[in-house]
Amino acid sequence: MESLKVFHEVARALTSNLELDSLLRAIMKQLEEFFGPEHWSLLMLDEETSELYFALSAGLDGPDAAPIRGLRLRPGEGIAGYVAASGNPLVVPDVSADPDWSRYAAKHPELNLKSIACLPIRHGGRTLGVLQLNNSQLDLLPESSIAFLRVLCDYAAIALENARHVKLIQHLSITDDCTGLFNARHLYTLLEQEVADHIRATNSRVVSISEQHFSLLFLDLDHFKTINDVHGHLAGSRLLAEIGNLLKRTLGPDHAAFRYGGDEFVALLRGLDKTAATEVARQVLARITEGRFLAGDRLSLAMTASLGLATFPQDGATLHDMIRVADTMMYAAKAEGRNRLVVADSNAPIMQPIAKTSRHN
Repeated sequence: MESLKVFHEVARALTSNLELDSLLRAIMKQLEEFFGPEHWSLLMLDEETSELYFALSAGLDGPDAAPIRGLRLRPGEGIAGYVAASGNPLVVPDVSADPDWSRYAAKHPELNLKSIACLPIRHGGRTLGVLQLNNSQLDLLPESSIAFLRVLCDYAAIALENARHVKLIQHLSITDDCTGLFNARHLYTLLEQEVADHIRATNSRVVSISEQHFSLLFLDLDHFKTINDVHGHLAGSRLLAEIGNLLKRTLGPDHAAFRYGGDEFVALLRGLDKTAATEVARQVLARITEGRFLAGDRLSLAMTASLGLATFPQDGATLHDMIRVADTMMYAAKAEGRNRLVVADSNAPIMQPIAKTSRHN
């Protein structure tokens, strides 16, 4: 009956929640109550590095806990690495009676190992992680307990695989498939967050024009239609992808780049005031102007772009104001001859018909 109760609780968690952390904690809570380990760890596999990292752990307090949280294990390293590499479970009810693992325990006295239960979490022939229980009273538990532990690992595998699919779907929903940049939908989401964060920080719905929070850079490639007309749409798509990569390299991890539509791009420059954002915008323009594109197609094309920059909250106190102003500056750059940056200046606004200079009325 106790086992059925645990199955019920875990199954209910799996069917009522898609948040990976909550799911795993629900599984581990049931496991901890049933097996009573002195300490346990749930390690997950980093698919990029093939290393294991500690996603969740309990029972290690004090100075021994901090190093484990940042620890990474290579395949074959330690107990969890051995299980991940072999794909086979390791169950040692009494470490002192096992020559190999008693030597391992002697080398790691900080673990105080008395018993080990370490099982791979696998799905579709792939190892997703490892579950390790130290110092459960395995010799006092019935033989069916290990089979029960395997089932819990299967539940954990389902949670991890579901979370992976959810993450993939979320990634696809916010990503432009041509450039790999974020799409326009995600731009609006992030801008809403930026404005909301600023309002919370000022603890008021009145936005002060004396504070800088972020800048928005609009970019449109000059004469892009000619590329499509002369070299074809496939070449045009590859050019957009190269521009996207250039933006990511130039902006770095602190900022975000988006494909807004067609040959238009947007950069969200987090935490940059107008002076700092202008410097970044100039770097973007210089790298486009100095670069050569589609070298892989033996074209080595030179490109230019028209850029418009606006800074929150001086140039716009709302999401739509910011987009409209940055877009207007970009069209002003085109009107002034292209291949340049125009920066919004609230003290000297550019007087042009809004209907012609912006699509964001």
